[in-house]
Amino acid sequence: MNKSKKIKVLMVVEQCNPNWSSVPLEGYKYFQQISELVDVTLVTHERNQKDLKSRHSDDNIIFIPESKLAQKYYRNIVTLASKGTINWPLAHTLSYPIYAEFNHRVYQQFKDEVLQRKYDIVHALTPMIPRYPVKLINACQNTPFLLGPVNGGVPFPPGFQKIAKKEFANLNFLRSIGRMLIPGYLQTYQKADQVLSGSTYTLNWLKDSLKVSDDHIDLFYENGIDPTFLTDQPKTRTSDRVNLLFVGRLVPYKCADILIDAIAQLENSIQQKVHLTIVGDGSERTALEASVKQLNLQELVTFTGWVKQEQTLEFYQNSDLFCFPSIREFGGAVVLEAMACGLPCIVVNNGGIGEYVTETTGFKIEPISRDFIRDELTQKIQTLVENEPLWQSMSAQSIQRAKDFLWTTKAQKIVNIYQQLSR
Repeated sequence: MNKSKKIKVLMVVEQCNPNWSSVPLEGYKYFQQISELVDVTLVTHERNQKDLKSRHSDDNIIFIPESKLAQKYYRNIVTLASKGTINWPLAHTLSYPIYAEFNHRVYQQFKDEVLQRKYDIVHALTPMIPRYPVKLINACQNTPFLLGPVNGGVPFPPGFQKIAKKEFANLNFLRSIGRMLIPGYLQTYQKADQVLSGSTYTLNWLKDSLKVSDDHIDLFYENGIDPTFLTDQPKTRTSDRVNLLFVGRLVPYKCADILIDAIAQLENSIQQKVHLTIVGDGSERTALEASVKQLNLQELVTFTGWVKQEQTLEFYQNSDLFCFPSIREFGGAVVLEAMACGLPCIVVNNGGIGEYVTETTGFKIEPISRDFIRDELTQKIQTLVENEPLWQSMSAQSIQRAKDFLWTTKAQKIVNIYQQLSR
């Protein structure tokens, strides 16, 4: 594309930080890769300034300041939701005033430029949860507005109410209250020229609950992978030992406890051939370590604690099979990273990860009950330990599947959407 004819994009990414994890890191990856292809003006929160400036000193980035009142609120109120197990429903609810200030200031600063058609596209990327409005859409009278990918709202399976209670799902009613009370919420989704949904569940929810029309919404998985994770060759067995891997926060809904129980009931001949590494930390770690000791699995299970995201690559490369029985995942980037490294994946079919894994790249377990997931995990692990040709075929297919999720590929797809909208 000729530089002089590049599409001009105003990209609003409140959460955009290369040194953080989850949504802020995803927001940064979208900005980083898309800005290589089109002319991007990034609008983000000033809390990201130090980290972004260390990498993009010459880029066109606008940092929106925060009032002293909002700073104090953020420190003294929102952090209450983060003690122990994070209370996500409460955290999102309490965080709204912080976002609302940012949202209003973005509108005040850029409404005239958007009305004057200084940009070809306005693209709002974060927050990715589908519950916040974007006020700037009011100025997009002659400028296409793209929203997303948004993702979230996946319910807990019916048989897991104890875990749902631990994760404060009883406060999920706050979502519906927010939809009724937050001004501009419905308007944002109903007036957007295009909405990108990060999962099939969220897509159907937006269509049914917010009345987003079919021709204004598309499925676009939120997560991507760096090329450093992508291997060229499928896995090959170099020893009799099969290394199993779990990567994730050690919190109730990730269900590492079910994986440990599945290892415990493997046939003795299979147990002697496997070793499980659990990468991550969280509120459940002490209980998980106690369970490993009680089941006498100390020689079969290793806990690494928390490691940096880029350091997980070594664990993927040194493993043979990825086991991730999380019962409620919106994105699940770890599954994509594992697939890129050639690992067949065993996952629970509820949320985004059930859409990443296909019948040729691994196994999906229906969340019927805890015992059902445990028994299926045991069976699938045993199958892939014993059936080396199937394991190697799934390894090769996982790599091919992961190529669709490279950040460079996703950025080009977004730019294609820009071109369609700007016509």
